[in-house]
Amino acid sequence: MATETWTLDATDGGQLAVRTDVAGKASKMGHRLTIAMTSWTASVEWSGDTPTAVTLTAEVSSLEVVHGEGGLTPLIGPEKIVVKANALKSFDADRFPSIRFRSAEITAVDAGFQLAGTAEIHGVSREITVDVNVTDLGDRWHIGSETTVRQSDYKITPYSQMFGAMKVVDDVTVTFDADYRKS
Repeated sequence: MATETWTLDATDGGQLAVRTDVAGKASKMGHRLTIAMTSWTASVEWSGDTPTAVTLTAEVSSLEVVHGEGGLTPLIGPEKIVVKANALKSFDADRFPSIRFRSAEITAVDAGFQLAGTAEIHGVSREITVDVNVTDLGDRWHIGSETTVRQSDYKITPYSQMFGAMKVVDDVTVTFDADYRKS
């Protein structure tokens, strides 16, 4: 049976992003953020038509604030810099520079595959299950995923200010979108 390895990264137009929400009495002041990881690599090992292993590594320092929705004022350049600094501090990026996922089991499902494996974030490893949709677009495959991650499960304290009157919600949404061109 033929084996093949797909390598995907941000240079191919793929995106790995985190979406946040805000809570608290002053939540109207905060922005719901979309934060992209601009340096990441995913690898998919295949045996015939079956994926046998998936790994993903993202560099925490590559995070960029892409969009901010809500808030009292628009999220522009200087505020994005402050948000990035706060996020890097929450991740403790100097001590924990990478986020990693490694599959342990891959199961075919209707829309693609379910990956059961280990996510390592902020120096904490936890079992996680991720549903991945795979769509045949003719000349390429589209791979997409959306999953919820609870920051506190990885010993990350969600950002807050004003004594918690405005804070990032503990559950964040992690999205992945990439295309793999067929040979």
